Amino acid sequence: MTSHRIVGFVVFCVLCAQGCQAGCVEVDSDTQAVAGNGFKLGCISCKKRSEVEATASITWLFQSPDDEDFREIYSYESVGVVQDEQFEGRIDWNGSKNTRDLQDGSIYLHNVTLNDSGIYKCNVYRLLTYQNYEFNSNATKVVHLNVAPKAKRELTSIISEIMMYVFIVGLTIWLVVEMVYCYRKIAAAGEEALRENAAEYLAITSESKENCTGVQVAE
Repeated sequence: MTSHRIVGFVVFCVLCAQGCQAGCVEVDSDTQAVAGNGFKLGCISCKKRSEVEATASITWLFQSPDDEDFREIYSYESVGVVQDEQFEGRIDWNGSKNTRDLQDGSIYLHNVTLNDSGIYKCNVYRLLTYQNYEFNSNATKVVHLNVAPKAKRELTSIISEIMMYVFIVGLTIWLVVEMVYCYRKIAAAGEEALRENAAEYLAITSESKENCTGVQVAE
């Protein structure tokens, strides 16, 4: 094999490897929730070797500020099962649709309460099946969830809203000033026109009187 073919083969392998891993991206979960709303607890653990068959299961644990230890609240293998009465009827599976190869173990929590604040652990148990042996791979994702009574507005949003109101008020004042200025200018122009017309009228009247007087004298 020539050097050019070797280089081409290496580049091809790299591109293939990148393409295989492009379908899964590990992203951290959000950590701020609002009481009464729903919230997604994210848990993504990508399988490094996409060509290897694997099976996986997910277990979610929870520890509130008052708890000493974590307790299991949800598990998923082929179906999801709620393990804790605090979350009964409030957790839905929101992860991978492929029940064998679970790379997204996210869950959705309905009607979040203040008691849901705490630390969540997502444990991913994966069994990789090679040709001659099996390999267990475990991963843990931690989410520190803070539940607020109501949504907190960001400072940038507040500043933007204030600037918008200032702009509207400023624009309104400018328009009023322009209207008053234009009205006064038009009124002044009208008064000037009336004065000119009056002066012209008086000049014509005076000239007419003089003509009339001259005629009478000639008689």
